[in-house]
Amino acid sequence: MDGSFGARAPYAADPQASRGRLRPEPASPTRTHFQRDRDRIVHSTAFRRLAHKTQVFVYHEGDHFRSRLTHTIEVAQIARALAKSLALDEDLSEAVALGHDLGHTPFGHTGEEALDERMRRYGGFEHNAQALRIVTELERRYAEFDGLNLTYETIEGLVKHNGPLVNRDGAPRRARPVPPAIVKFDARQSLELRRFASLEAQAAAIADDIAYNAHDVDDGLRARLFDIADIRNVSFVGALLEEIDELYPALERPRLVHELRRRLVTRFIEDALAETRLRIAESGVGSIEDVRAAGRALVAFSPLLAAADVEIKSFLSTHMYRHPDVMRVREKAEAIVRRLFDAFNDDAAKMPAEWALEAQRAETAEGESSRARVVADYIAGMTDRYALAEHRRIFDDAPDLR
Repeated sequence: MDGSFGARAPYAADPQASRGRLRPEPASPTRTHFQRDRDRIVHSTAFRRLAHKTQVFVYHEGDHFRSRLTHTIEVAQIARALAKSLALDEDLSEAVALGHDLGHTPFGHTGEEALDERMRRYGGFEHNAQALRIVTELERRYAEFDGLNLTYETIEGLVKHNGPLVNRDGAPRRARPVPPAIVKFDARQSLELRRFASLEAQAAAIADDIAYNAHDVDDGLRARLFDIADIRNVSFVGALLEEIDELYPALERPRLVHELRRRLVTRFIEDALAETRLRIAESGVGSIEDVRAAGRALVAFSPLLAAADVEIKSFLSTHMYRHPDVMRVREKAEAIVRRLFDAFNDDAAKMPAEWALEAQRAETAEGESSRARVVADYIAGMTDRYALAEHRRIFDDAPDLR
């Protein structure tokens, strides 16, 4: 089944030419391979848990702030829009976008940093590697296999949507080594860690940046962590606000905030489309293999908007992520994750029976680091509320995350 609604560009991923799944399956008569991947992600346990995992604020602080799930949906919508405009496979872009945050811990990046610190001696913790573990091992719902048995292209996108992980000489492109979970899977099925992922995966990655900037500005303004006057000093945002002021003088604050958010999304999408078309033309790519070998990301912002992206992120880092109110909550959340890890790693029997048994089997078969990885899997899968409940159960204490 093709499933496309228009002509697909020659450099797009073609579901009929997919490299396939680790465990071969018969084709579906009603859905393409990438549509099946998308559906499996949406129906996974890990995806449902995103509804109760924090983006920046903890869940008690208001029902209107973004969770990991609402963020993921926004990313998927933007990724699909980019893919459609570029004549790519929309379903693959959507699948990568919907799966890109499956590996996140409770309490947002705060939880990830705390878990990574505790796991550093065991190979560290990184949410993209954890997403890989989820879709290849930890989801245990299907009769015939562990994980979701996704196509090569979707797994490649989950692992490499932000770019290659190693240089041509095999050295890691980042300060940290390639996560053990990725190394292990790559030995089983090469992910070509030196090469770029598909344009569909690259579209999902830039959609993540667009969504982050727009909704964190929105959430930060509505939480009054900073005000309109503060963010006017960000040159690109200030120009958008001037445009809104000219069109709608004296617009009430909630409408002004919404107009700003939608313009941020629109301008970044329009810029990414123009720059990507330029790079595709310059590179002369004619196939997905050409995209993988291109040597640079082809889905990108122009230099002007790339600078604006950096400026917005810098503003948010100072005025939102490091705001005293947010930092106070972060410190409490970090302590929860650290204490849970220490308790479970010291005595796996404190985890639910099935997890305790898994930890025991892992330690017997592969040693201390494998036991710690099971503990990390258990904590990473928690929602904010469940982490608080487990802290209460183990320590008879429920910190007030406000």
